[in-house]
Amino acid sequence: MSERITKNMARNIYFGGGLFAILVFTGLTIDTVKQIPKLSHDDKITESVARGKVVWEENNCVGCHTIMGEGAYYAPELGNAFPRLGANDEAAFKTYLVGWMAAQPLDTPDRRKMPQFHLSPEQVNNLADFLIWTSRVNNQEWPPNIKG
Repeated sequence: MSERITKNMARNIYFGGGLFAILVFTGLTIDTVKQIPKLSHDDKITESVARGKVVWEENNCVGCHTIMGEGAYYAPELGNAFPRLGANDEAAFKTYLVGWMAAQPLDTPDRRKMPQFHLSPEQVNNLADFLIWTSRVNNQEWPPNIKG
């Protein structure tokens, strides 16, 4: 065999590599589509959850917090706040969140301060429902650090 790559060899490498990449991409796409039902949860998005997401967006919570690993890393992860802070008790979590939001900003030295958003108890409960719903999404153990 000669040391030069012929035109036919180059064409075969090009088309063979392209076909291989297409097959790998197709296989990964099929696998991903099969995984989606396993990753979703059965909790339907209620009106309260949707309003909680609006509260989350209007107050730019993602500007400081992460949710499921996405957002700013200034403040703790909130995608797992319900099991972490509420011990999976919805009423206790909502009570905790109402008290926490009302107490802000805490005057603790050498600690980041959360602003006071002046949210109504209904808005805080909606936000809690959104965080509870989010915590039930199978995020495959992401983020790996419990506080984000």
